[in-house]
Amino acid sequence: MTWPTAQIHPLTPFNVDILAKPATLKKYDLAGPRYTSYPTAPQFTNNFTQQHWQAAVSKGNKAQKPLSLYFHIPFCDTVCYYCGCNKIITANKAKSTPYLTAIIKEMDLVAAQVDTTRPVQQLHFGGGTPTFLSDEQLTTLMNAVKARFNVADSAFRDFSIEVHPAGVTPQRIKHLRTIGFNRVSMGIQDFSPDVQKAVNRFNSPQQVGELVTAVRENNFASLSMDLIYGLPKQTAESFAETLQKIIALSPDRIALFNYAHLPHLFKTQKQINARELPEPQEKLIILQQSIQSLCNAGYQFIGMDHFAKVDDSLAVAQREGELHRNFQGYSTHGDCDLLAFGVSSISSIGNTYSQNSKNLTEYYAAINTNQLPIIKGLTLTDDDLLRREVISQIICNFELDYQKINRQFGIDVAQYFADALTELKVFEEDGLIEFTQAKLNVKPCGRLLVRRICMAFDSYVSSQVSSYASQQQSANTPQYSRIL
Repeated sequence: MTWPTAQIHPLTPFNVDILAKPATLKKYDLAGPRYTSYPTAPQFTNNFTQQHWQAAVSKGNKAQKPLSLYFHIPFCDTVCYYCGCNKIITANKAKSTPYLTAIIKEMDLVAAQVDTTRPVQQLHFGGGTPTFLSDEQLTTLMNAVKARFNVADSAFRDFSIEVHPAGVTPQRIKHLRTIGFNRVSMGIQDFSPDVQKAVNRFNSPQQVGELVTAVRENNFASLSMDLIYGLPKQTAESFAETLQKIIALSPDRIALFNYAHLPHLFKTQKQINARELPEPQEKLIILQQSIQSLCNAGYQFIGMDHFAKVDDSLAVAQREGELHRNFQGYSTHGDCDLLAFGVSSISSIGNTYSQNSKNLTEYYAAINTNQLPIIKGLTLTDDDLLRREVISQIICNFELDYQKINRQFGIDVAQYFADALTELKVFEEDGLIEFTQAKLNVKPCGRLLVRRICMAFDSYVSSQVSSYASQQQSANTPQYSRIL
């Protein structure tokens, strides 16, 4: 990858408080984890069994933590070429019928082990395309959840669903609210017709605007929108137009994801013409002007690729030092046991992670024999738990409070992490972080590189690697996406 020299785009003046210099970004632009968990999924092993899961659930029942529920709906009726999610492309709606039966049976198997009086504070339907299911099927699934778990009707709960605007009407939005969802996440990606054609995903501003109106008329608590920069045929000008249309729609949260072109990992990406991807210089300008435009429009930069209005619960939680991060991204509900259902889904219970089979046939086979479809997982060590907390503090709150960690884990941060802190001295020299006697602080211009900073505390990745090229040559290095 050839990085640009510093160049200012006429649409937006360069803001050194938000974005580090291109040479600095180049220096630290490695491949690395997104840290929706620590340790990350590549560290899961097939030594983790259903018995390990049961032991974790038993401890969770005694601890009486609230619950977070995730349901993976893998079906999509069309393929989006950029997508790296676990999905099944089919126009045959009948395929969702046995899946719905299986996921409800999986709930039965889990509910038999879990203390279901524990309140459900968070629920999320993800995919794939959850709205591939009909209104009747969504109602059936939500009613099944309510019949098996303690789904309290409180303003504190977050019940969200991912929506592909092309398959949804205002009437469907109303139905989603009726059955209990109070948050909606729309995958927009880009409004440019040329970009949409290049990635095979279509939704017009008018169509999205009608759904936004329906969301507000039906009193949803929050609306999120997902965008992707770095897609084929994107330019700084075209993406600025998309972003202004999004800002005009005024969603509560915006996710601005970096497109990672990894066709060797995701077959659908082979349908993207790599020669049509924006050059690194153009991509950097897109990122630069997008951050500044969103901040100028009243959004708080939560971290990595997430923005929220300053009065949104995510932004408030970050300012109060209470923000969390899990497999669904940034969250205000961090003290929950996450129970995940469906093919490929990942649960987080106590000090364990467990993942279901990614293969639909294997998933059905396990459920049909009354077995949980767990194929791998991990029980965290004391060192894992310590490092998870350190990484969580940095990635959520842009700081590491030494005394808080010392009290919580009975260690001396300066001694325990001497190697990591020494490694990070070069980040301080480059103006990305600052050390005080009490804290490590990530400066505003270092926030885009927070993943790289966290890698210094990750015992499973080689944070000493000096370049992306040499990192790729290591057979033992998991193939993560690049930071920028």
